[in-house]
Amino acid sequence: MTLTAPPAAPPAESQRSPSRRPVRPLRILLHVFLVLVALGWLVPLALAVYASLRPYEETARLGYFSLPEHLTLDYYGEAWSQAELPRYYLNTLIIVIPGVLITLFMASFTAFAIARLRIPGRKTLLIVFTAGNLLPPQVLITPLYTLYTLIPLPAWLSDSQSLYDSYLGLILIHVAFQFGFCVFVMANFMRTIPEEISEAALVDGAGVWKRYWRLTLPLCRPVLAALSTLQFTWMYNDFLWALVLMSSGDKLPVTSALNNLRGQFFTDYNLLAAGSVLVALPTLIVFQLLHKQFVAGLTLGSTKG
Repeated sequence: MTLTAPPAAPPAESQRSPSRRPVRPLRILLHVFLVLVALGWLVPLALAVYASLRPYEETARLGYFSLPEHLTLDYYGEAWSQAELPRYYLNTLIIVIPGVLITLFMASFTAFAIARLRIPGRKTLLIVFTAGNLLPPQVLITPLYTLYTLIPLPAWLSDSQSLYDSYLGLILIHVAFQFGFCVFVMANFMRTIPEEISEAALVDGAGVWKRYWRLTLPLCRPVLAALSTLQFTWMYNDFLWALVLMSSGDKLPVTSALNNLRGQFFTDYNLLAAGSVLVALPTLIVFQLLHKQFVAGLTLGSTKG
């Protein structure tokens, strides 16, 4: 008896490569729009850096959009010393660091109360905080200026013995205007955290403070990093409130230091460009250090579950 091998199985059909999705015209328009927006932000910055590396005599003779004959970093050293940037950097840190810490602490605790505690009117309270972000700060300049001059402070806290022309006044105005936005973001983020975690801690006897400080706040590190980056950038770049609520030149933040680079009859715009780059540098450093946490904080609370 002879054994015959079973017939070979027919070769499997090669898997067809999935067809590529057609490119839609709206998607092309979206990408073109995003590229134009990105260029609109990057071109002025690149032009400022380019101008800061060229002597003023060269740009006055050839124009700012010409090829360089000589590049130098001398303007950066001149801007650093002439604008007294170290002193103004310190003034800015005195205002920004307490402002960011106080804003995030108060906003996180308020957001915890809205998202986790069954307090009456919490939805209405959140709507009020959100609506406060729509109020333009310019309409409050005159009443706030009058109010700041009337609120007394001890001499060790303010040379003017009032809230006007004091670091505390600028810190409070930043906290007031950024508080509602931070509460809105953090309350929505905390709602994505499973309530079973807080309920289990409550069964174990944890009080409100322990549930906030030991349980909820560590889970909010991504959103805290994202808000820290935004708040630092917004408070650091503020020019309006320092101009309105301060009069002493030695207390002004770094955004006001560029006025020291302007002459009475002549302004070297290449020197001014170098000063602008130095002023903008700390915000770029902070974003570079926290960009991973910033992106995670923006996307982690976008879906629930």
